[in-house]
Amino acid sequence: MSTSQQADPLIGRLVDGRYRVRARIARGGMATVYVATDMRLERRIALKVMHGHLSDDAVFQSRFIQEARAAARLADPHVVNVFDQGQDGDMAYLVMEYLPGITLRDLLRQQRRLTVPQTMTIMDAILSGLAAAHRAGIVHRDVKPENVLLAEDGRIKIGDFGLARATTANTATGQMLLGTIAYLAPELVTRGTADARSDIYALGIMLYEMLTGDQPYKGEQPMQIAYQHATDSVPRPSVKNPDVPEALDELVLWATERSPDGRPDDADRMLERLRDVERELGIAPQVARTLAVGTAVADDGLDSGELTRTLPPAITSPSAVVADVDNATRLRRAARRRSAKGGWLFVLVMLLTAVAGGAGWWFGSGPGSLISVAQVAGLSYDEAASRLAEDGLVASETGQYTLDVEAGQVISTDPGAGRFVEKDAAIEVFVSLGPAPHDIPALTGVTETDARNALTAAKVSVGDNAYIFNDADKDIVLGASVTPGLGGDSYDCTNGCTVLEGDSATLTISAGQVPSVSGLSVGNATSTLEDVGLQVSDNQITTTSDSISKGDVIGIGDRDGGGDWRPGDTVTLIVSDGPPLFPVPDVIGMTRDEARSAIEDAGFSVNFAVFWNAFPDGLTEVTATDPTASSQIVKGATVYLQITASG
Repeated sequence: MSTSQQADPLIGRLVDGRYRVRARIARGGMATVYVATDMRLERRIALKVMHGHLSDDAVFQSRFIQEARAAARLADPHVVNVFDQGQDGDMAYLVMEYLPGITLRDLLRQQRRLTVPQTMTIMDAILSGLAAAHRAGIVHRDVKPENVLLAEDGRIKIGDFGLARATTANTATGQMLLGTIAYLAPELVTRGTADARSDIYALGIMLYEMLTGDQPYKGEQPMQIAYQHATDSVPRPSVKNPDVPEALDELVLWATERSPDGRPDDADRMLERLRDVERELGIAPQVARTLAVGTAVADDGLDSGELTRTLPPAITSPSAVVADVDNATRLRRAARRRSAKGGWLFVLVMLLTAVAGGAGWWFGSGPGSLISVAQVAGLSYDEAASRLAEDGLVASETGQYTLDVEAGQVISTDPGAGRFVEKDAAIEVFVSLGPAPHDIPALTGVTETDARNALTAAKVSVGDNAYIFNDADKDIVLGASVTPGLGGDSYDCTNGCTVLEGDSATLTISAGQVPSVSGLSVGNATSTLEDVGLQVSDNQITTTSDSISKGDVIGIGDRDGGGDWRPGDTVTLIVSDGPPLFPVPDVIGMTRDEARSAIEDAGFSVNFAVFWNAFPDGLTEVTATDPTASSQIVKGATVYLQITASG
């Protein structure tokens, strides 16, 4: 890995004796986020480290710790978990749940607008998480699609409580408006105050954007958008998307009332109404909201953009109908009341008119002037940040795994090159982390198909397999070797390993056992071995055998160089020459018993005329044998003695 990743001193460091930093995935104005491993619990986590130059700033440090405390107070499946907060020397850090996946912003970029079922599933999950925050007395203050995480396993969570405040604080932000202008509530524009209803307004804007694919207010400058938030009413989503049901139209209008008093009191109240709408539309509420998403690569298509949900029968009970009518009537009346509440804005409009003379400066050479984002693809992050800073733009780094761009080089920016932005705008710079890592489980003992699937799922190519004859079942993996795609020595992956996308692998597969050919004729043995891919040499090894008939095969010789046999190897047959032969002892001149002992000790049987047993041994003498002395015979053969009387 090169450039900025290499230069980061935290990569590889053990933080606080517990968290091993693996890679940097994002860098913003206040902190840098890394992927790390909790060595104590052996799990992957996200480590958010406050920038060193902010450590002495009490305001920033307080806000950093505030995020940990705010999120840690929440116990909801739709809020990103904060596990730990600490200090390692001068470094303040948070330990958070690591959620590979994409953001709602990524999903909107890819699909532009969402279906009604998709929208309601995501909104249900966001409201559930935000409701937990509101019940705990916490206002998020920065609700936007970028802070809604859609995990690869389908979980939907809201995160980044960096601007969260207690609902009782309700104080002005001072000299700047914290949050994102596109989702900023009117009271933040006009008074700089926020409570739970400000989060509801941002949710209403998000709901409109999910249903239509656009934000309701647009302008070349932030001031223009802020002015529209303060003076205009959000239009019905169905004006842009006729497929939006009226009930969702009314929900958007209710949530985006300019007056906080006209909105739902908190996320619980809005969630209650959302689920009423679900029942009206025949969409059953779910206990756990999930969404199928792809990987966190903005340019890739989603694996699936559809939601898994069950459609119940339509609700037909009278009480449900009456409740729905009452809710719809109340919402329509609330919409009509909005037109009567604009009187107070007259003073604001007059003030804005008074400063219109300064608009030319603001939008021309002042803070509101537009800058074209420079092309920085292929540069290092530091080079890209410097180039953008020359134009008065602020870069933040987001790591992204890719096979196409060398690690450490810029892939792209958001907004993209050539887009016009205001001065001091934040530019997200996507920097290549190189090929994505994947953990491969132990492969020994699994089938070739399962091993190949595990490797190809990690985008590792599998070459020609190596087959060996082995006692294991046929087609079972015996070993695996991985060759790095970026260069370097191959390494063993038999018992599991971490690979990078683009690596290649070779599997060693069992070809089963070498078939036994003992006792077969040479022709049958040759056919049997060739059927499993072995070649048979024309040369043969001949040896004697007590059990195999002469001319039949005893077995095969050892492999040249040793080791296991492999298909394509050439084997040499060992052929029986019959049983071994041994010489008959010379017993001429011995007595009967002496000759018998000598012949039996040599492994042969003895036979002679029975009447010689009646003679004392000392009066007997062997005069001849059949077969004769030194004749070659098999063990167990009979030697006949010719005996005479001596003496």
